[in-house]
Amino acid sequence: MSVRLLSVIMLGLAVAGCQTSNESKSGSVSGISDSTAAVQVTSATTKQPAQKNGRYYIEFRSRYALTYGHTYVMFGRLDKAGNIVDREVAGLHPATNSVVPYILGHYIPVPAETGESDGDTDDKYRSATWRVTLNEAEYNKVVAYIRKLQARSRFWQATTFNCNAFVGEIARSMGYKAPGHLLRPQQYIVKLREMNGGPNAVGYTGPPG
Repeated sequence: MSVRLLSVIMLGLAVAGCQTSNESKSGSVSGISDSTAAVQVTSATTKQPAQKNGRYYIEFRSRYALTYGHTYVMFGRLDKAGNIVDREVAGLHPATNSVVPYILGHYIPVPAETGESDGDTDDKYRSATWRVTLNEAEYNKVVAYIRKLQARSRFWQATTFNCNAFVGEIARSMGYKAPGHLLRPQQYIVKLREMNGGPNAVGYTGPPG
C-alpha cells in the first residue's frame, strides 16, 4: 500500500462514522448538565396519564468502540418506576465485523444492517444518551417510521449516510432538530440533546472516548 493511500485511509477514519466492533417534543424530558466526567442524572419528570400497556420511550444513544464509536436508538416499554421492561435497537452499520468493508465504506457505499450490533445494549460501553418518554400513540408512530427507515437503508457510507444520519432521520420524524452528521457519535448525541431537550433533558454523558 502506498504512503499516499495509507494517509487517505487514516484521514477517512478521523471523519465521523460508525462501526460494529465490540468494544420532547412529543414526550416529557427533564434534568442533566453535561460534564466531562461520567454522570447519570435522574430527575423528576412530568407525569403522564397511565397508559394501558405502560409507558414507552425512545433513547438516542452512542457507545464507545475501537475507533470513534457508534450512534443508534433503543426503544421499548417502561414500568411505573421508569425502569426498562423491554428494548429493541435500531442503528445503521456495515453488515459485517470485518474491517475491510468498514474501511471501504469511507469511499464507497457498502452493504448495511440496521439492527443491534455488539455492545449496543451493554451500558458499560455507552458514551452518551438522551431519553424521551412517549405515550402509546406517539410510540407506535415512531416505531412505524423506524421500520420504514430500516427497510430502505441498505447501504452505509461514512461521509454521506452514516449512523448519525440514520438517527437524525428518526429525530426529525419526531419534530426535533438534528445536528450535522459528521460529528463523532458522542458529540452528536450530546448536541442532539442540547438542541432539543435543553439543559434539563434526561440523559447521560460519559468521559471522552
